[in-house]
Amino acid sequence: MVQETPFLLLFCLALVAPSLSARKVTCVLTGVWVNDLGSNMTIGAVNGKGEFTGTYYTAVTATNNEIRESRLQGSQHLSNQKSQPTFGFTVHWNFSDSITVFTGQCFVDEDRKEILKTMWLLRSHTDNIKNDWKATRSG
Repeated sequence: MVQETPFLLLFCLALVAPSLSARKVTCVLTGVWVNDLGSNMTIGAVNGKGEFTGTYYTAVTATNNEIRESRLQGSQHLSNQKSQPTFGFTVHWNFSDSITVFTGQCFVDEDRKEILKTMWLLRSHTDNIKNDWKATRSG
């Protein structure tokens, strides 16, 4: 009888463990996000096509203009297909002659915290092709 107890315990754990790991937590883009530089964005509801709109307020700029909240428009893979979706969005800056595109993925870490990992590409206006080399930045 003593030898059956460990087997029974292992059998019960084998039945319970798959249900614990099968619980997927979906990362949701909708809401307010703040990055480590203090910029923030608000993403509205994602529609059935994966499209969304929102606003972005950057804490950093290369211009001397007053920073203003700017509109963003984007798309993500639908969450019913991916629990940690990829996405992209464009920000048309209201205070400068530039546009930035972001691409990334929404993750849920071990503590169930949602984290966005992104890369960006900013294109500034330039008056002539000779200055094209300094008109694009990435990060």
